[in-house]
Amino acid sequence: MFCYQHCGGIDTGNSGGAKVNKKTYAALMKWGAAAGCHQRKDRSFFYKGYQFPVCSRCTGVAAGQLLGILSIAFFQLSWNWCGFFCFVMFLDWYLQKMKIKESTNSRRFITGVLCGFALGQLYVDIILRGIAWIKGVIVWI
Repeated sequence: MFCYQHCGGIDTGNSGGAKVNKKTYAALMKWGAAAGCHQRKDRSFFYKGYQFPVCSRCTGVAAGQLLGILSIAFFQLSWNWCGFFCFVMFLDWYLQKMKIKESTNSRRFITGVLCGFALGQLYVDIILRGIAWIKGVIVWI
């Protein structure tokens, strides 16, 4: 299952001339597994023959979280939209899990970006609300 475990961290496919440090690649694959990703080859992107450390959905979630955190100063989703975007990713997973509709790596990535964007925005909003609450509590002490 994990490329890290089976082949010492290097994908045995054609590397396309890419030069990747074996220790670095093994560490990234280990990090991806520790992050909770299944790292299935059939559900992962590859670059020059090397498997990404996380699957396409996790790649989308990570990219979306970064975009959500960086964009909150300019644009903020409502909590309803955040919930909807997370539901879209759940629905994609559920339809595949129930063998109703097989997902694709592109769809996994897109739904991951939507959910990650929503989560990134929620993280910042919750942290800012917590800071405001603490400031309000400290005033009364």
